[in-house]
Amino acid sequence: MKLIFQFIKPHRTLFLATVLLLIVDVTGALIISTLAAEMLNLGTAGATFETLLNTGIKMAAASVISSVCAILGGYACACLSAKIGKDMRLAVYKKSLKLSIYDFRQFGTASITTRTVSDVTTIQFALTSFIQMVLPVPVIFVVALVLAFRLDTEMGFILLAVVAVVFVLALLIMKSAALQFKKLQKLLDRMSAVLLENVTGVRVVRAFNNEAREEGRMSAAFSDYAQTSIKANRKFANLDGLSFLFINFFVIVVYWLSGGRISAGHMQIGDITAVIGYAMMVLFFLMMAQMVIMTMPRALECCERIRAVLEHSPEICDMVCEDPTISYEERDEVLSFRNVSFRYADAEKDTLSNLNFVCKRGETTAIIGGTGSGKSTVASLILRFHDVTDGAVCLNGVDIRQMTQRYLRDHLAYVQQKAWLFSGTVASNLRYSNQNATYEQLMHAADVAQAGDFIRSLPRGLDSYVAQGGTNFSGGQKQRLSIARALVKKPELYIFDDSFSALDFKTDAALRKALAEETKDSAVLIIAQRVSTIRNANQIVVLHEGKMAGIGTHDELLKSCSVYREIYESQTKEAQEA
Repeated sequence: MKLIFQFIKPHRTLFLATVLLLIVDVTGALIISTLAAEMLNLGTAGATFETLLNTGIKMAAASVISSVCAILGGYACACLSAKIGKDMRLAVYKKSLKLSIYDFRQFGTASITTRTVSDVTTIQFALTSFIQMVLPVPVIFVVALVLAFRLDTEMGFILLAVVAVVFVLALLIMKSAALQFKKLQKLLDRMSAVLLENVTGVRVVRAFNNEAREEGRMSAAFSDYAQTSIKANRKFANLDGLSFLFINFFVIVVYWLSGGRISAGHMQIGDITAVIGYAMMVLFFLMMAQMVIMTMPRALECCERIRAVLEHSPEICDMVCEDPTISYEERDEVLSFRNVSFRYADAEKDTLSNLNFVCKRGETTAIIGGTGSGKSTVASLILRFHDVTDGAVCLNGVDIRQMTQRYLRDHLAYVQQKAWLFSGTVASNLRYSNQNATYEQLMHAADVAQAGDFIRSLPRGLDSYVAQGGTNFSGGQKQRLSIARALVKKPELYIFDDSFSALDFKTDAALRKALAEETKDSAVLIIAQRVSTIRNANQIVVLHEGKMAGIGTHDELLKSCSVYREIYESQTKEAQEA
């Protein structure tokens, strides 16, 4: 509940107004019941028409006020729920942007999605129901009991006993159902994860004719969720039946006792109507509260899951406060690795050990190595997706841990191995790194990336539609657009993480030639598997099992580094055989 209060606080004025309107609404309904009983008593006592008319006017006024407050209260409650839902989703999203890759693995992508969408929706529904159906209950309970005791003490005690029994039953069932709903949310995560795997990997599933196997996995996930949901809801089915039993029991007792009390002159006919009206209203709201209580264990578990994300301490944190005035002196040595070692949190040995190299302005540094040698991990360390275990990664001579992540990434441009484009247009994707880029700048970057010709061939050019992930473009086209996006930024350091792999040799050669001129004022780091892509680099770092097996130019490494020579000879042999 602490989480809910945290998000209600910025909207406390709207919350208080909502509660006040709903309280006036239910209080008006009780007043109407009282006036109706008074009208009945006056009628049986032979009151004048003027007296009956005055009572009727009071009832009409109370009805109008109660109705207006009900409408305004419902509207205010809907607005409050929507605003809290928006704030909660935004908070989870902002926190997810701060989570490292390791943090994301702890929660899971499907789980983060479920928490942001489904869990918040559950909380919104529970909050709306709680405000409208549960918060007015204490007010109705107190006012109804006062009015009931005022009419007849014995009837008041009976009403108090029935309400207390129903309330205790509801609390006990809610407590027993809490574990079931906690399990339900975990099963929802599992169901989302399996569904996401099947949707995103549908081509692989079909390619290997594994539809039946995946249907079995989905069926198992759906069945587990359904069975647990049935067990949880079965508990509340018993509560509904018992609640109706006690309501009917109370009505029978009231009618049974009231006959004798009317004969004895202790009650009037209108008083019976009033007492039953109070009881039905109290028990109606209790029944509605029970329905809300059905959602509370699940909503509380959703709150706990969102709280776990919001209160999670990210693995990567800024050691300095964000300050836009902070700047560091630009140097020729843009990037340097100083005795860098790195080990994943769940690993037993270092992934990288004692890396020492420098990326200078106007020069190209390349990293090559076999599969699993740690090439892409180097890029992750530069971007601070992970922090080094030992040593330091420096930008312009300053340890990147001593600057904010925003400042660091403002000076870098990264093109990942698996090119990713966002839904929108070609222009919006290229402007992702620089919102103020002009048409001429976009096309210049596209021409350098060898993407200009195919962009011009599109029906709408830069305004052509891009599907989510760039699925309406080929692998090579996506890579060239990703490279153009990086070039638009004009940073101090370009990082190309095996981002030429989908290009043919002719396009690769033309791109590298154009890049040399375009990036002459910046440092370039190329992570690659093909020797042909990096042979003209100013220096090449060779990685083998996480360690530097050699560093130098292409010709120097052919003479001094056996690992590099093996890579070169294997690729040359393959090319000759092809």
